[in-house]
Amino acid sequence: MEVFYTKDHDWIAVDNGLATVGITDYAQAQLGDILFVQLPPPGTIVQKGKEAALVESIKAASDIFSPVTGTVREANGVIERQPALVNLSPEREGWFFRVDLADPTELDGLLTAQAYQERVKRL
Repeated sequence: MEVFYTKDHDWIAVDNGLATVGITDYAQAQLGDILFVQLPPPGTIVQKGKEAALVESIKAASDIFSPVTGTVREANGVIERQPALVNLSPEREGWFFRVDLADPTELDGLLTAQAYQERVKRL
């Protein structure tokens, strides 16, 4: 499994054409306590760089943009019922949705874990 990151603080783990998407620990810390999550239902086609989900926290409401294009296979209903799980485990149990990748070459422009960590250090 390969894990990539966006400059907008999303992560994407790819395993055999299935991509799991969520927000990073840095992103959840910036948002504060997450109170509500709205996810795309299975079957939804998400587009790279377009709105795919919504997160509301004590600080703000934020759109989550899909890092890739594809069809949503599964949404993490647990975080819709227990949004605080995103704060507790953003890069594991707090994932948002899984997508069947339409174009694996879209991964080419994403950051590696090392490049993302270096970026966060400069913020």
